Amino acid sequence: MRRLRWFGGLRTRLVVAFVLVALVSGLTATAFAYRESRNAVLDRKQNAVLTDFRNRMEQAAADFDIPADGVALSRLADRIADGLGDGALVVTRYRSLTGASDPSADRTRITPALREAVRTRDRISFQRVDWRGSPYLVVGTPVTTDTARPSGLDVFAVVSLRAELEHTTGVLAAVRDAMVPVVLLAVVLALLAAGTVLRPVRELGRATRRHAAGDLSSRVRVRGRDELADLARDFNETANALEASVAELREQDARAKRFVADVSHELRTPLAAMTMVATVLDEDAGSLPPDSARAARTVTEETARLARLVEDLMEMSRFDSGAARLNVSDTDLAEAVRATLSLRGWTDRVRLEPGPAVTLPVDRRRLDVIVANLVGNALRHGAEPVTVALAADAGGATVEVADRGPGLPPDVLPHVFDRFYKADSARTRSEGSGLGTAIALENARLHGGTVVAADRPDGGALFTLRLPRRPAPEETR
Repeated sequence: MRRLRWFGGLRTRLVVAFVLVALVSGLTATAFAYRESRNAVLDRKQNAVLTDFRNRMEQAAADFDIPADGVALSRLADRIADGLGDGALVVTRYRSLTGASDPSADRTRITPALREAVRTRDRISFQRVDWRGSPYLVVGTPVTTDTARPSGLDVFAVVSLRAELEHTTGVLAAVRDAMVPVVLLAVVLALLAAGTVLRPVRELGRATRRHAAGDLSSRVRVRGRDELADLARDFNETANALEASVAELREQDARAKRFVADVSHELRTPLAAMTMVATVLDEDAGSLPPDSARAARTVTEETARLARLVEDLMEMSRFDSGAARLNVSDTDLAEAVRATLSLRGWTDRVRLEPGPAVTLPVDRRRLDVIVANLVGNALRHGAEPVTVALAADAGGATVEVADRGPGLPPDVLPHVFDRFYKADSARTRSEGSGLGTAIALENARLHGGTVVAADRPDGGALFTLRLPRRPAPEETR
């Protein structure tokens, strides 16, 4: 994964960008340099040829007699060609006669367009042509007499530009070869720039991951005064504010939990006395007047409800403080569930499907609390028949509690295990405290398991308790 991130990360994009910029810049500069160099060399050669051609022609034509024959035309061509360099071809034409410095040379390099330009213009004309892959400069001019009248003599010269082209091509090859170190230098500079840019980004990423893991004290070092330094500074300021806010919230949460635990603990003694008094009143309710008897039974019920609420709050405070511990022993799961139903008189109202025999290391008291809460919840808020089905596999065992009631509405399902949550706001005086499912879930987690709520396909709610073969170690709580 790290290798894939390197190939597709910011470092690679920076290197590619630097290399592309270097290549584009180099190629563009090379193209412009080649074009300008080629034009400069060819123009210089062209001007030199035109000057030499004009001078040689004027010198040779001064002693040339008109009219001329073929031998004189060939001699004139030789004299002019001697000063134009090796390989130069000079062609002279007088009316229907022609002469050449090299009679066997191909004369098609003298194009009809140039011939027409020389015939119609009273000055030197020239043209660059490619012949058999090589460039040539073709120059032509009419020869005038002393009276500045056309003599009928035309002179053409063909000069090779191959050497100049090779010279510019050599420059291009040298520049092309120089692109390799330029690209390597661009890669080195890109890596240096990427390291400079990515170092604070990596530090920021590590600090962010430590924050996500819960280490809010992590900070990044601020370097320089650029945008990355501003980002690091903003991150540190945000982290400081977040750490202060989280610390305050944790302190408030701790105070709230201590308050609940302290209040619950302080209520146990007066509740014990109230329970004894309520029990006596309930026993004597039959001898009291109707109104007094009804009041006595109400006090008894509410006292019992308050006692259960205090016990539930104390249990939740033990979970919150990490004081809850398991007292594990190998337990026959079906027998434990059957004992829970029998103890509460639910045997006739709940159908048990024990499945295959399975023995798990569990805290029997806490298992009793889980099953009692789930089954009691199904009996109160669902509809009979309520079914408890047991199953086992290699990973552990499951206890499914299903009813035939209306099921759990979609807006209720995510909050089933929330503390003090009641689906029906009008049910504020119901028997439950709203902590039963939350306590069941915490006890399941203490075993390393979980409780999941869902709707049955054919109607009703389904709560599934999952217990592993081995309970979670106490050190994780």
